[in-house]
Amino acid sequence: MKSFKEKLKENKVVIGSWIQIGSPTVTEIMAGSGFEYLVVDLEHSVIGLSDLLILFQVIAKYNILPLVRLSSNDPVQIKRVMDAGAMGIIVPNVRTPEEARMAVKAVKYPPEGERGVGLFRAQGYGADFKEYFDSINSDSVVIVQIEHKEAVGNIEGIIDVDGIDGVMIGPYDLSASYGVPGELEHQNVREAQELVKKAVHNRKMTFGIHIIWPSSGEIQKKIKEGYNFIVYSSDMLVLQHGFNEAAERIGCVLKG
Repeated sequence: MKSFKEKLKENKVVIGSWIQIGSPTVTEIMAGSGFEYLVVDLEHSVIGLSDLLILFQVIAKYNILPLVRLSSNDPVQIKRVMDAGAMGIIVPNVRTPEEARMAVKAVKYPPEGERGVGLFRAQGYGADFKEYFDSINSDSVVIVQIEHKEAVGNIEGIIDVDGIDGVMIGPYDLSASYGVPGELEHQNVREAQELVKKAVHNRKMTFGIHIIWPSSGEIQKKIKEGYNFIVYSSDMLVLQHGFNEAAERIGCVLKG
């Protein structure tokens, strides 16, 4: 069976989901549902590092990859989430090659990077340090989010940084940077996404997007558009959608 990193290198479609609530119970249900990875979101949630550790301990029972969307491109936060057991990061709002390079250096141990060496859960609390140290530089995943028109202008340089495994569009912030927040179909936003897609595809690199609202049809649409790293909705939105739908059905029954 191919590893997750191998699938990314071969541009295979990989589908995961997004954790915002931070409930171990909800996370356990998600982890057992068949996704290939789960992303714990530290940017737009109140999940802290102690919560993150518990979620990783839950996810570890399943054969899926634990990733983290950072709150910012912070080397200290990167070091701490990696030591907690993240196998990779999604870095928000990367605008320049220098910022992309900084993220890679924070994930990788020397000589490829500058990550500090310490012992915690990722290293088996010390027992598995050598095995972890020898493998994490090649196994870890670094995906940068393109969320600003400045990043669109710098896309060639960003994807040329060694150690970047993929690019993920952040459509809402991208639209805001063009002065049309939330207008995802606006011509400027669509043209920016196409420019990024063309550059990424020319490098045969992983191309990702977050499908916000639960819709299986949208997955097929995005695959046809050339995306292969697809994040499907989130714990919060799937619950909201499911209960709203249930309430509507119950209302219909009650109105009879």
